[in-house]
Order: sequence, then structure tokens, then C-alpha cells
Amino acid sequence: MATALPHVRDRIGQQLFARVAGPDGAKHADRIHNRPGPRWFEPGSPITRVHGDASMFIGGLRALLLQTLHPAAMRGVAEHSDFRHDSWGRLARTSRFIAVTTFGAADDADQSVAAVRRIHEHIVGTMADGTPYAASDPHLLGWVHVAEIDSFLRAHTVYGREPLTGADRDTYVAQTAEVARRLGVVDPPTTEAELAAALAAYRPELRSTPEARATVGYLLLRPPLPVLARAPYGVIAAAAIGLMPRWTRLPLRLPWLPVSERTVVRALGGVATGTIRWAMTPREPVHPS
Repeated sequence: MATALPHVRDRIGQQLFARVAGPDGAKHADRIHNRPGPRWFEPGSPITRVHGDASMFIGGLRALLLQTLHPAAMRGVAEHSDFRHDSWGRLARTSRFIAVTTFGAADDADQSVAAVRRIHEHIVGTMADGTPYAASDPHLLGWVHVAEIDSFLRAHTVYGREPLTGADRDTYVAQTAEVARRLGVVDPPTTEAELAAALAAYRPELRSTPEARATVGYLLLRPPLPVLARAPYGVIAAAAIGLMPRWTRLPLRLPWLPVSERTVVRALGGVATGTIRWAMTPREPVHPS
């Protein structure tokens, strides 16, 4: 049993990595982490601690759920994305962007940002009331950014191996702002207090739409996963829902069970992230004695 356990861990880790990073994930990971050259951020700094932790699985799903509440963001996804048929491809590209800008060589990070900006230039359209929207709009980019960073930070606070405290929390927000500026966000928040204020400022614009509810239903009820993987995913989904603000529950038709969310769900979420962290940690080679 003891000798079989490492092999089980390797298999779980490989499957998780393949889902999140894509079929070429190993090649990209090698370049991101091993290519020589200066980085935007120092190893061990707050942004590397958060973005390198297994809690990002929960934070990433929470960010997707929260982002659906902006009608223009959802209109862009509905009209310009093959989300349902390429959800894992989109996840791989997003995770790669976060990895490159957090851990990669500076010139690779610059190229990744430039590529995203070029894509955003072509995502334009019109809302149902005739109002134009564009993915390159700094205000819309700002919403995507603050929803992500609030989600990543909250998930890391609850489920991270070593949650950030004190000034490190503000440093994390300030470091992510450096990436946001390069993407086109104007005056992104640089402290946790500013992050909370920015989220509050978007509240009047947020509402549920058919596109939002369809996306949430797809993410939570019909994820493109093998049957055996759906139970662990369900735990991650429950943990992500448990971190959503109370005011989002009714518009997105999410359950609100405050007692169980603080007890059972958090316990299971902790187990899930611990398992992911364990499964994706490289194993030391065993040498025969």
C-alpha cells in the first residue's frame, strides 16, 4: 500500500496538471520556470506565494462566477468565446498567462501581455440596448482584474498553505496592479482597502443575465469532466460558492447555507486543496538501498 501511494499521487498530479495546463503544459512550465533572465517579481514575494498555491483552483472558479455578473463581460464571452466547447483550452491559456506573468522571464511576460491585448482589440460588439462594448475598455478590464484578485486573495486566505498577513496583503494587490496596468487597466487598486472600494464601485453595474445564469449552470452542474472527477470538482465548486459575497447568491441562483459553509464546506475545501497540493508536488526519487 505504501509503495502504491506515490504512484497514485503521480497519476492524480498528472491528470490535474494536464487539465489546467493543457497538452503542452510541461513544455511551457519548463520554459516559464527554468529559462534564464530577469523576472517581474522576486521568488517568494506575495504574488508568487498566492499564484503558486493550490488555493488558486478555488479562487479561479470563484473569479469566473463573480465575473459573470457584469453584463458587458458576459456579452463578450457569449459572442466571442467557444466557452462550452473549449473550456479546458481557455483555462489552460488563462493559467499560462498567470504563470508567465508571475514566474516567467520578463520578455516572455511582455510578449504574453501583448498577445492578450491584440486579442482584446477584436472583441467588440453591442449590448441589447445598443450600447457598444469592447474587451479593451479599461473600465471593463478593471472589473475582470478586481474580480480575479479579490477571488485569489480570499481563496488563499481561507485555503492557502501560508495565508498572507499584514503588509504582504497590500503588496500582493500592488504587484498584481503592475500586470493590470500593462493590460490596459487605468489606476488599478494597490492596497486591499482600495480593492474593496473598487469592487463596491462596480456594484451598481452588476446584475444577473440569461448568459450569466447559463454560464454558472454550466460551470457548476455540467462541467466537461469524467464522471470520477466530478465529486472532487463538486467540493471545489462548493468551496468557491462559499467564498462568494452574500449579495451574489440570489441573482446567480447560488445556495446560501452560512453554517455549513463555515464548517463542512470549509473542511472539505481544505481537504481538497491539500490533496491537490500533495498530488502536484514533485516526488523525490526513491533510490534502492
